Amino acid sequence: MMGRASHVLLRLLAFVGGVAIGQSEAQTPQAAPAQIQSSQPQTSLELVDPKTLRVCADPRNMPFSTQAGDGFENKLAELFAHKLGKDLAYEWYPQATGFVRMTLMQRRCDVVMGYPLGDDLVQPTNPYYRSAYALVFKPGTGLDGIETLEDPRLKDKRIGIVAGTPPSDNMASAGLMAHAKPYPLVIDTRYDSSAQAMIHDLESAEIDLGVLWGPIAGYYAKQAKSPLSLVLLTKEKSGPSMTYRIVMGVRRSDQDWKRELNSLIAANQKEINQLLLSYGVPLLDEKDNQIKE
Repeated sequence: MMGRASHVLLRLLAFVGGVAIGQSEAQTPQAAPAQIQSSQPQTSLELVDPKTLRVCADPRNMPFSTQAGDGFENKLAELFAHKLGKDLAYEWYPQATGFVRMTLMQRRCDVVMGYPLGDDLVQPTNPYYRSAYALVFKPGTGLDGIETLEDPRLKDKRIGIVAGTPPSDNMASAGLMAHAKPYPLVIDTRYDSSAQAMIHDLESAEIDLGVLWGPIAGYYAKQAKSPLSLVLLTKEKSGPSMTYRIVMGVRRSDQDWKRELNSLIAANQKEINQLLLSYGVPLLDEKDNQIKE
């Protein structure tokens, strides 16, 4: 699935509104570690180091992960390492083309903490959250009650959109691109953030509303200087899906490791939800009802 569908899935998170192009912070590739001795338990055979939870992550990708450990995927990794009784270590690499190939597949780490269900580059665990793209706007500006990109009130509005993300298809179909302000998908995250730029433009009235992946929208709306409304796009009737399940990704050969992670997700779902909600991540159940606690 390396055509349009894969492009949509790999870009849906928008990686803080953009894909990293600077790789100066990525670790220099190391030789593949030696095979673990066969006397270890079966799960250990699948792991780089059975005593350490080794996570593949982007060093500059808020609200997901940072080298300082500030993202919610960092906190989730800390939770799981604690539950497993393991140390925690990272293989840092920008969320760009080759991320999975250069980290997980070269056995430099054992899990990607957040990945869209449906992409075949990794073997997925069970989903641990479900969210959707969202509209973000100032309350009291005539947009309250809006639910879809087809709402006629949007026809003359200046809408911020990260170029190439799934909602851009729906915006084009609804004839909204004439007044849209595109933000780049491919950026150097050492210096720029399309999501932060969009929220700044929204607060300064450069745009009337923005469209962002829900976890990004929720996090930056929570950080905004003035109140912002957030509406999840769960009622779109055409175009690509706006709602996605997020999993952890492991190698296809790592069946025992996947089952262990699935057990951890099931046993700690309430704590996982609380962690995500603390970062402003909008969570949906399978009926598109928003989970509040």
